[in-house]
Amino acid sequence: MHLRHLLGIQGLNPVSVTAMLDLAENYVLLNRSGKTQRDLLRGRTLINLFFEDSTRTRTSFELAGKRLGADVINMSVSTSSVSKGETLLDTAATLNAMNCDLLVVRHNQSGAPALLAQKVDAAVINAGDGMHEHPTQALLDALTIRRHKGRIAGLTIAICGDIAHSRVARSNLLLLTMMGNFVRVIGPPTLIPAEIAALGVTVHHEMQEGLDGADIVMALRLQKERMTKGLVPSAREFFAFYGLSAEKLTFAKPDALVMHPGPMNRGVEIDSEVADHPTRSLIKEQVEMGVAVRMAVLDTLARRPRWNG
Repeated sequence: MHLRHLLGIQGLNPVSVTAMLDLAENYVLLNRSGKTQRDLLRGRTLINLFFEDSTRTRTSFELAGKRLGADVINMSVSTSSVSKGETLLDTAATLNAMNCDLLVVRHNQSGAPALLAQKVDAAVINAGDGMHEHPTQALLDALTIRRHKGRIAGLTIAICGDIAHSRVARSNLLLLTMMGNFVRVIGPPTLIPAEIAALGVTVHHEMQEGLDGADIVMALRLQKERMTKGLVPSAREFFAFYGLSAEKLTFAKPDALVMHPGPMNRGVEIDSEVADHPTRSLIKEQVEMGVAVRMAVLDTLARRPRWNG
């Protein structure tokens, strides 16, 4: 693969996705062995630039960078010059002067990582931008699925909840349909974009219909920070109709597996009995796969020639 940046799933293809997952699989084994590859990124600098709060994504990128031997810097936007009115382009110029090699960006505006990628020499990784994409989440979800189902093609995958405001949903829809899966989205009409069928998915407004025969069920949280009022009557009512409970999970295949990108709102989009199920829930493993996938991404992008144009 010759990737300059990882800005979205749309920049990938089935061959590059498979190669990334294969590399991540090696890192799963390495991490579980307790060994590291601290010479791979020795002398390289990784900067985590997060304009939005994050626990899993930022921590896993930090851990991934350190396990590969990079010098990792976490920039706190709340205490940086950005909070004093510095523009994104001025921030890009500052970062470029630091000669960093890898820049991980999370921003509340769609397209911000792509803009930075045009202005810095570093390889830019999109860690979530607005309601646009979150490519490493989709990759780690694909790796988790493949490890348990033995493939990442020909599966029926249902994604439930707040589709309209979810960058995780968009990246997963792009990746899973690209790899030849049958993808369904389930939710109230107010939380499903009208144009989503163009992505090659089927739309369902009832859980029983949408979960019927599903191999994988992925629940998404209500992203209230991006919502306008009136889209959902109440959290209790949402759970009654669209929350993933043990009863609703019976509509899927008997061996269907459950996923959630986190953070979870228990009793809203998923029930604790389902989230904590010892054999059907993959939620904890998704976190582990996140470190391995981000190691694979950093490894891949560090191999590309440094851009000087």
